[in-house]
Amino acid sequence: MSAPGFPIDPLLPRIRESLAAHPRLVLEAPPGAGKTTRVPPALLDAPWLQGRRIVMLEPRRVAARAAAMFMAAERGEAVGGTIGYRIRFENKVSATTRIEVVTEGILTRMLQDDPELAGIGALVFDEFHERHLAADLGLAFALDVQAGLREDLRIVVMSATLDGERLARHLDAPRLASEGRAHPVAIEHPPPRREEALEHHVRRTVEHALATHPGDVLVFLPGRREIARAESALAALRDVDVLALHGDLPVEQQARVLQPSADGRRRVVLATNVAESSVTLPGVRVVIDSGLAREPRYDPNSGFARLASVPITQASADQRAGRAGRVAEGWAYRLWPQSQRLEAQRRAEIGQVELAGLALELAAWGATDLRFVDPPPPGALAAARELLQRLGALDGEAITPLGRRMLQLGTHPRLAAMLLAPDDPVERALACDLAALVEARDPLRGARGAPPSDALADRWQALAAFRQGRVPAEASRGALAAIDQASRQWRRRIRVDAVPPAQVPSHALGDLLLHAFPDRIARQHPTEPLRYALANGRSARLFDDSALYGEPWLVASELRDDPREARILRAAPLDEARLRRDFADRFVTRDRVAWDLEKRGIVAVRETRFDRIVIDSRPLARPDPARYADALVDAVRQLGLSVLPWREPLQQWRDRVRCLRAWLPDLADGLPDLSDDALLDALDDWLRPVLAGRARLDAIDEAAFADAVRARADWPARQRIDALAPTRIAVPSGLERPVVYGWDDAIDAPIEPVLAVKLQELFGLADTPRIAEGRVALTLHLLSPGGKPLQITRDLRGFWDRTYPEVKKEMKGRYPKHPWPDDPWTAQATHRAKPRPR
Repeated sequence: MSAPGFPIDPLLPRIRESLAAHPRLVLEAPPGAGKTTRVPPALLDAPWLQGRRIVMLEPRRVAARAAAMFMAAERGEAVGGTIGYRIRFENKVSATTRIEVVTEGILTRMLQDDPELAGIGALVFDEFHERHLAADLGLAFALDVQAGLREDLRIVVMSATLDGERLARHLDAPRLASEGRAHPVAIEHPPPRREEALEHHVRRTVEHALATHPGDVLVFLPGRREIARAESALAALRDVDVLALHGDLPVEQQARVLQPSADGRRRVVLATNVAESSVTLPGVRVVIDSGLAREPRYDPNSGFARLASVPITQASADQRAGRAGRVAEGWAYRLWPQSQRLEAQRRAEIGQVELAGLALELAAWGATDLRFVDPPPPGALAAARELLQRLGALDGEAITPLGRRMLQLGTHPRLAAMLLAPDDPVERALACDLAALVEARDPLRGARGAPPSDALADRWQALAAFRQGRVPAEASRGALAAIDQASRQWRRRIRVDAVPPAQVPSHALGDLLLHAFPDRIARQHPTEPLRYALANGRSARLFDDSALYGEPWLVASELRDDPREARILRAAPLDEARLRRDFADRFVTRDRVAWDLEKRGIVAVRETRFDRIVIDSRPLARPDPARYADALVDAVRQLGLSVLPWREPLQQWRDRVRCLRAWLPDLADGLPDLSDDALLDALDDWLRPVLAGRARLDAIDEAAFADAVRARADWPARQRIDALAPTRIAVPSGLERPVVYGWDDAIDAPIEPVLAVKLQELFGLADTPRIAEGRVALTLHLLSPGGKPLQITRDLRGFWDRTYPEVKKEMKGRYPKHPWPDDPWTAQATHRAKPRPR
């Protein structure tokens, strides 16, 4: 079967030549260029491949199947021969397979199971611009393998819309670009009617397109729910096939959509963004774009990344519109206002989703310095590792045997921990139900606009009723069916033959769920029944009409953050005896001597805790005095250095040191760092000895405190400080006047040092006094004989020349007993009035 020419075909020799000379390549090619199906077969005979396999990564199952089927058909073979694919729950490869198309999670497992990638000569990352977390992780792993184990491994990163120059720099790789084959596409923005639902806007636009333009119509919608609604709205169309295309369709239905109509009937294809790239829909001349897509977004309520409808990027909009111009001129209708501005490129998932899965993968990989295109945010990664420690997957930063078992399930670590926790087959089947419920959209609808129940048990009971042929009035049949199917898939994956029970005790769900949400185990407050203390140290509150009212222990699967206190959106009760059995090591009794921020004092108690939940607390009769110092140091860390006795001489000394470090950076290494951060970091070194034997912050000995601060500088440093930033300056009157130093914490910089002195004391002085090896001029506050400010200046010479005559004229009558010479340059400086005549 001969293939038609593709725009990328002329570039294929250069791709082969580049990979023969360099192990990495960035390839840019627009939609329709043929990169997905033409590049891997073109590499099969490359000498460097040595008969090994090529693994190509696709971001979606539909695209993986379609690419494998197309390449196999081009060779006149069935899928599973030379060309095969592997996706979740489906495997079409054999011993003869040379090109294996896989989805992102599959590649990660391949790399973890065999880092040397035996028998694989090349990895191809297709549609990398989608920036899925698994693709970024897979590329980082692949680069690590190439650098340390497999210098001969080839890595090709392909994309239709990508900052190829930046990626090529990151990979230190050549960059090739292919021309596309696109015809002109006219863009229109048909406005919706007032309060018009999306499906009706789609129907009107489809009817207009069918009546106005030739060819098939491709409609981009965010998800299955919107596709179903649009199908219903288009049901009345005649002589037109309305077809759906999304990742959950059976393979046969997907294949039907990807083939042209056998009888020549026009088609309207309602697709998610699976049709945006990697798959080709023949005959499309019109694209109708909702401007929306389902993408994972971290949901802090649940702790998972959930699919949310979000606006697409400009790059996606251009890519979608280009689908209409594959074979001839086309038309694209965008169902958003023309004035609406879209983000240029899709943001990387790694910066937007919860990272527990990534952290577990990194722990199993054993390397921390991977070359990520965009590194994971440190805060999110630290939070992910803390969660994994609670789940038992990490010990410190090292993966545990349980963590490795969790990783093999290929799902979120929370769910993996819950699925692996029970030994009883029926409990494991129930855990599968819970995994499906937690991941799914809520199957319950609130009555008359009210929010649905906050009890997870109500949802499981609706699922149990659905299995018996009954659907509660407040439940969605479709949602329950999807949850039931997901539960069956979980049972197959973890090889559980038992079926979920028809009924369970009230605490059974919570007894399992606590293994997924150990940080959200909650105990009722002893005096406020709606309030709960959480194992992570925070608190949360039930709604007033909660179905969970009165439960002493809960585990929350969903929490909503609130500036004052989190709200429990969904939870299940648990049995304390089961909690003590499963998490015995987290129940501890110990003495605590600590600073209490609310009481502004030290508390000494014997506490029994579960994690950070205080179960019992009793005063200690004789606390260890040595622990008071620890508590007071913690108090300073909480309250800040301002609670310490910074008397003026000590504060001035500290400001002098800080100013000198800023003014004379070449001498900074020889002077102590007395910034807030440095002092707080070293509290144990300099402050703890001062606190010995003290029980209150206001009992600190001021002299001992000042000595401890000054001891941060050794004797030579103190000598330099006194010489370079003197506390007093001699003036022409023969007296010494104080210099006042300061530090502006708002801008973290010195305040100009001030010398306040009566004007008569400076007669005869031409230049402003300077300190810090002459680098810093003092700010002079020139005072009247009565001590009132006359002038502020750093230019004494200019004051004598320009301003003094006016000052003299005004002050001479007010202070006649003091000298006001016409020539201040030669006058005798004095701090006294004129002598009385005899």
